[in-house]
Amino acid sequence: MKIVILDGYTANPGDLSWEEIARQGELTVYDRTAPSETVERIGDAEVVFTNKVLITKDVMDACPKLRLVSVLATGYNVVDLAAAKERGIAVCNVPAYSTRDVAQMTFALLLELCHRVGHHSATVHEGRWTASKDFCYWDYAPVGLAGKTIGLVGFGAIGRTVAKIAEAFSMEVLVYSRTVRPECETAHCRFCSLGELLEESDVVSLHCPLTEQTERLIREETLAKMKDGAILLNTGRGPLVDEQAVADALERGKLSGYAADVVCKEPIPADSPLLGAKNCFLTPHIAWATKDARERLLKVSAENLRAFAAGKPQNVVN
Repeated sequence: MKIVILDGYTANPGDLSWEEIARQGELTVYDRTAPSETVERIGDAEVVFTNKVLITKDVMDACPKLRLVSVLATGYNVVDLAAAKERGIAVCNVPAYSTRDVAQMTFALLLELCHRVGHHSATVHEGRWTASKDFCYWDYAPVGLAGKTIGLVGFGAIGRTVAKIAEAFSMEVLVYSRTVRPECETAHCRFCSLGELLEESDVVSLHCPLTEQTERLIREETLAKMKDGAILLNTGRGPLVDEQAVADALERGKLSGYAADVVCKEPIPADSPLLGAKNCFLTPHIAWATKDARERLLKVSAENLRAFAAGKPQNVVN
């Protein structure tokens, strides 16, 4: 069985092993694959692993031996599912491998906005504390989270994990979700409308999928409903927000801070309005990328291939 990994570098830049996949066939691994190279590199392979390389109808037509597309991620919008189903090609993913890691990153971003640890550490190393007339100083007043309200837009596995962490910080939790889960409500966590969430939350954190309904969910009109000085977090998908509207809200102080691990176009373009925005913290889509999470990703990916070869495919999304 011929197996091709089209863009393996981000999942495994060299600190992990492809051995469990390699044992199951003749494996070729590419760090990166340009669109123009996709068909040639797949060739007569039966199995393809992809993270961000698009597997379109045209690619499938040009690679008739293809039988399995395994996505090295939870999201699978890089594959034309309908075309794959028509051609009898199974498509599988790796669900929930980074849930705790993304929730952890959500709070890493929030705590950076609240304490500006990086900034203050830099000033200490520059000698400012040594020269200080006082035993302490701050350029940005620290913000306490206890008693504040965090609004979670989306309540899947990541949203539920964020809620538990927020409660541990003694925060009140509001949730807006397509599916209301009464069993998840507590004395400090309840479901509400989007309007109420935006109006009442000190922090709004986005954890919903990107759909036609949620694209640009946070835009000028919805930002206007938020508390003055609220914090906005996005570890979901970049297009959940109108980036220009967010930059404008930061500039006029409507938002006191925006922190995101995702942007509308990745890598971020040099002319993104977020790059020049004040109180804006951006990380390069790394919430999922802890070594523990990537180990789980590769382990389940190998299991997906093993199950497919045994005639019992798992984690099939089409």
